[in-house]
Amino acid sequence: MISRILYFLFGLLVLAVLALLAWFLVINRTNGTIVSAGERRSYLLYVPESYDPSKPTPLVITIHGFAQWPAHQMHITRWNDLADEYGFIAVYPAGTRFPMRWRIVGEAGSRQDPMRDFTFISDLIDKLEAEYNIDPSRIYANGLSNGGGMSFLLSCEMSDRIAAIGTVAGAFNLPWDDCQPSRPVPTMVFHGTEDPIVPYAGGRNHDTDFFFPAIPDWAATLAGRNGCNPDPDELPASGQVSGIRYTGCAADVTFYTITGGGHTWPGGEPIPERIAGYTSPDIDATRALWDFFLAHPLPGK
Repeated sequence: MISRILYFLFGLLVLAVLALLAWFLVINRTNGTIVSAGERRSYLLYVPESYDPSKPTPLVITIHGFAQWPAHQMHITRWNDLADEYGFIAVYPAGTRFPMRWRIVGEAGSRQDPMRDFTFISDLIDKLEAEYNIDPSRIYANGLSNGGGMSFLLSCEMSDRIAAIGTVAGAFNLPWDDCQPSRPVPTMVFHGTEDPIVPYAGGRNHDTDFFFPAIPDWAATLAGRNGCNPDPDELPASGQVSGIRYTGCAADVTFYTITGGGHTWPGGEPIPERIAGYTSPDIDATRALWDFFLAHPLPGK
């Protein structure tokens, strides 16, 4: 009898492990791989049914945050809905290690060299351009948290290919001296005042050794580097959301503050509030980013 009970319990344990594995594979699903910088990398690609191979098509690269994954980024941002509506291709690249992350800072030539992730995104664009009719003047990047920091890295290293970027709750650890783009890149920024992970006012996250800049100061510095006037225009407020737009720029900078907002994607699928804070419905960050992207194709292409 005891042996039967143990066998039964063992069977339940195996089923539980298999169920957990199946669950992980579902939430972490990808549908493409590429070898880049000696590493096998993966991504989740969405091509709308309306895709016409005879027409140049915009590409939106949307990048998950630390401890997240491509399907999660797809779920919370709802970029696929806009891809269906406007006919662009969306791709969700995957970071490395466990939990997944992007290498924003690290020693050159090491396994943590940020250039490995930059090379991956560059190789991914090359692969998609070979497989689809991608419009080279309309390749955009955006991301959440660590993925927002990665989007900023792309604006520094690939300003000749990335037309514009967007960041949400961005973790900006890259030193300004390491950002030397060949041209200034239009940027839209969203950040919540009650972000528990990347503090709006700057400082250290209580769980890491990273020091984050104050987000308003970071946006003002970016605007200065982009040649903007130092005094921005205020945008019409909407509920908990206020915004400023820097003018006279070589490349536009728009910054939205979400009062009470957490480490979340405004207008997107809420992340558990006990972990990330409040998700404001007062602005649709995805749609706002797409409108911003539409207005900023890459010059000269």
